[in-house]
Amino acid sequence: MKSAVAACLLVSIGLAMGALAKAADPLYLGIWKISGAVAAPWAGPKQKPDSAEPSRLLGKTIVFRPREITGPPPFACKAPRYKESEFSADMIFQGAFEEMQSKDKSIDPTKLAAALGFAGKGIKTLETGCEIDFHFVDASTAEIGLNDRVYTLKKQ
Repeated sequence: MKSAVAACLLVSIGLAMGALAKAADPLYLGIWKISGAVAAPWAGPKQKPDSAEPSRLLGKTIVFRPREITGPPPFACKAPRYKESEFSADMIFQGAFEEMQSKDKSIDPTKLAAALGFAGKGIKTLETGCEIDFHFVDASTAEIGLNDRVYTLKKQ
């Protein structure tokens, strides 16, 4: 009887430790689906983004693993160097909003970010050390800037 209780206790401890390890995984790890695309605020009226790109990317998945990112080009990365940061609105999308404001002082990066769903002053950002940074609207929504478009990713 004692050995059955001890076995149950060990199994319970193992399950609890597994749950704690899972809960400690970073927010970004897992499967994300590219679910939307809009013209980027920085894209000028004369710039014509590639119309084929959204159809190539929409519905595709990006998988963040501890040592690799898989997905369609340019998202795949064999050796990411993850760094979680908090950016101000002017710094997201590689500083595109700051650049817009430097050309036109009436542009408000915070309002541009809010129009894309970002709230508050600090925007959680995942720097990957690869080509693309991911900016989090919330725990299940991220956005990236690519070729004069803003793509939305939803965690699966």
